[in-house]
Amino acid sequence: MTAGVAALSPSRVALLWRRVAEFNEFDPDNDPYGEHDFGRFEQDGESFFWKVDYYDKDVRFGSDDPADPGVTTRVLTLMLASEY
Repeated sequence: MTAGVAALSPSRVALLWRRVAEFNEFDPDNDPYGEHDFGRFEQDGESFFWKVDYYDKDVRFGSDDPADPGVTTRVLTLMLASEY
């Protein structure tokens, strides 16, 4: 999570992570490739983004094959939309 999310209360952060885990609002506009690796939602009047990035196993560069867990480390980030 970003610094902005980390600064929120623990109970609010837990609620936000639950929203990410339950996110199911994918459509052609926000998920044109069907990868389900980005989402946006509103909570208590604020906008939040979450996204998945695909790195190599050393988390230094992008993965050569994001679909292969043998060569990919996935990182999920939750942020305030204002931090993007």
